[in-house]
Amino acid sequence: MTSTAPLAPTTSPSPTAATTPTPPGAPTLDDRIAGALVGAAVGDALGGPVEGRSPEQITARHGGRITGIVGPWDGDDWRTARPIAPYHKGDGHVTDDTLMTHALVRVYGKVRGHLDAYAVADHLVPEMIGAPRWIPELEAEALPLQRVFLAEKWIVARLHYGHVDPREAGSGNIVNCGAAMYMAPVGLVNAAHPQAAYAEAIDVAGAHQSSYGREAAGVFAAGVAAACAPGATPATVVEACLSLAKDGTRAAIEAVCETASRHQDVESALVPLRAAVAPFDTVGPDYRAPSLGARRPSRLHAIEELPVALGMLLAAGGDYRQSVLGAVNYGRDCDSIATMSGALAGALHGERAVPADWAATVAEASRLDLRAPARTLAGVAREVFARDTARRRAHEAAFAALAGTP
Repeated sequence: MTSTAPLAPTTSPSPTAATTPTPPGAPTLDDRIAGALVGAAVGDALGGPVEGRSPEQITARHGGRITGIVGPWDGDDWRTARPIAPYHKGDGHVTDDTLMTHALVRVYGKVRGHLDAYAVADHLVPEMIGAPRWIPELEAEALPLQRVFLAEKWIVARLHYGHVDPREAGSGNIVNCGAAMYMAPVGLVNAAHPQAAYAEAIDVAGAHQSSYGREAAGVFAAGVAAACAPGATPATVVEACLSLAKDGTRAAIEAVCETASRHQDVESALVPLRAAVAPFDTVGPDYRAPSLGARRPSRLHAIEELPVALGMLLAAGGDYRQSVLGAVNYGRDCDSIATMSGALAGALHGERAVPADWAATVAEASRLDLRAPARTLAGVAREVFARDTARRRAHEAAFAALAGTP
């Protein structure tokens, strides 16, 4: 399923004031949550088999740009081929991005409220080590801990074994996209409120990451929340991210999105977006051989994945298919990039934007109900909003009494 044809974008609606009622036929809250979570999982599965490769390698391997779900890079030798073995990446299998996202949704389902770093210690860690689950890439039941990367194993080591203060547990971990990749649920619970999503994600991610890795988690959650707002567009999503992003993360998003704005399709943006983010990326040109200074804390740098995901969203005009395929064909950490771009585009347009055949294949191959997490999270989001509203009104009344205002 490959093609050498350029990937053309679709247009997106003009920005709409936040007070404008949602027009008939526009995505509902439930639809946007489903679109974001299903869209993230599908993007993850599409990007998995070519993770770590360059656009040139991807084109050579697949005879052109990838246009759908593909098999493992090494074919039937995936069980032993390095550096991927023993993971079956491809054929619609999701990776740790989706496993962690769904685990966080289950935490929300238990807490039924806002999360913080302590919720990671009390609930996410048990999700990782408490019971075996089907792991698509291992084609077996195993503890999620046995699949996640070292940066995620850090959570268990620091919180379960080290008993570190959850708010500080992320310090010392490598700085990568590990926390950002599964923060979409935070944005969805705080739908249409980017500032609240950012603050909550920064708190949650403190148990996992520090520096620009933690910052990216907050900004990505904010972007997802902004994408849920009625009338949202790729431009308003980027604006919301820039209004909150700090230091190198903000600078990287500005540079990448300014470059993306000059392109009308993701095909032409592949190389320019990499050039735009390169000054902020510590990994270096060879993704499989990171530089000596890679993934260290810094106020000048940023993870690569979030700025590129936003850039793809802009270049594709918000179209789900093109945003995700642009992320996949970009290569490098493309499963995480496609996870983020898929969540953003899905939140913008709802589940109908996600190709149904892709979603069906991923659900069957991964043995996952991709919609069940969305149903859980939609219920939690409504409960959280009701309690937030009650607290806000109580505060308004208390402040009015203190200030002597009617």
